[in-house]
Amino acid sequence: MKIALLGYGKMGKTIERIALERGHEITIKTSDEDGYDITKADVAIDFSVPNAAFFNVVNCFKHNVPVVSGTTGWLHNYDKAVALCKETDGAFIYASNFSLGVNIFFELNKTLARMMGHLKNYNVSMEEIHHTQKLDAPSGTAITLAEGIISEHPAYSEWTLETKSKGTIPITAKRIENVPGTHSIDYKSDTDTISITHTAHSREGFALGAVIAAEWLQGKTGVFSMKDVLNIG
Repeated sequence: MKIALLGYGKMGKTIERIALERGHEITIKTSDEDGYDITKADVAIDFSVPNAAFFNVVNCFKHNVPVVSGTTGWLHNYDKAVALCKETDGAFIYASNFSLGVNIFFELNKTLARMMGHLKNYNVSMEEIHHTQKLDAPSGTAITLAEGIISEHPAYSEWTLETKSKGTIPITAKRIENVPGTHSIDYKSDTDTISITHTAHSREGFALGAVIAAEWLQGKTGVFSMKDVLNIG
């Protein structure tokens, strides 16, 4: 499989190594929004920056190249991307986090929220910790987790950064050097606390999941998620 790496930072370089180990070829490596010929690739993996991601995804659709995107911070254009994917019979997977473990954690989070929904004496809060180079806060993974809780727990309708108010899930975002990603969810009452946490030890898990998603997307058309790739949920 010939892969275009759209975004060639630390994550792109990790994806490159894992893809090569799995027998794939890297035909494009770029951090620019244009100046590359996407038709040289069988599939694209986008880990660029928020202001380049939408351009990259649209360029793939226009040239019939399946695309996997893990860039966060551009989701105000996500519905446009989905519409264009359907219009062009493209193939698209977006995930806030491609780690196989995190995607299992997403489902665990929703299950716990469903179980806690009738227990009014517990209040939920979240914390996410990432490396200091991460541009957005809260993380896309934290937002996905918050949305998972909102979908299953009747007491919550939105999330908020730091501030705590009725009906909202407060998210604390910390940036600490060399932390790949830690996400914790706490349900606290006067008597106890129930916590679930996912801790990434390196970028390897994110990169492997992105390559697996790209492999799975070959030969398909439509808009998919990691739940489809992993057949979970």
